[in-house]
Amino acid sequence: MDKKPFRLGIIIGRFQVFHTGHVYMIDKALQLCEEVGLFIGSSQEHGTNKNPFTYETRKELIETVCGDRIKVYPLPDIGVGNNSRWGDYVIENVEKRFGTDPDLFISGKEQRRIDWFDSVKGVTISELYVPKTIEISATQMRRFMLEGDKDSWMRYTDPALRDRFEDLRKEVLASHENQFTSSI
Repeated sequence: MDKKPFRLGIIIGRFQVFHTGHVYMIDKALQLCEEVGLFIGSSQEHGTNKNPFTYETRKELIETVCGDRIKVYPLPDIGVGNNSRWGDYVIENVEKRFGTDPDLFISGKEQRRIDWFDSVKGVTISELYVPKTIEISATQMRRFMLEGDKDSWMRYTDPALRDRFEDLRKEVLASHENQFTSSI
């Protein structure tokens, strides 16, 4: 087996609904990294219109698709926003889980992530921006669920999760009116 160019890659996201765009990004990370850690952000949030699913539900969906190819961990919000202090917190969590710093951060293109790791002294982290080749977002996926549009939802859902539509839809419907969030 050929050695991969990166030892440890990390992915951070809310995954409020896990979809094929996420799977594509994870597959790219697995091609480049010996080990991949996926951190579920806003892990303490659930039952709201933007965060309907619990951490446990999100983890279970991801592991159903990815199996043990990646390691999944919670990453609760700390109330500092998207800045270098958040980046320090991320690195602390990675070090706690893996015993080392990551050497690759994999993400979709989001301006707010660019300066996360500016203040981390002595840590060099490469960043891989995975272009959006699948035009879908978790917001769109939740809208499909709200509207009962199972066909559209299934088009962007891994086959291993397609039988979960009704159960997941119930959670989205129950959470839809709750606008409260403690996430930044």
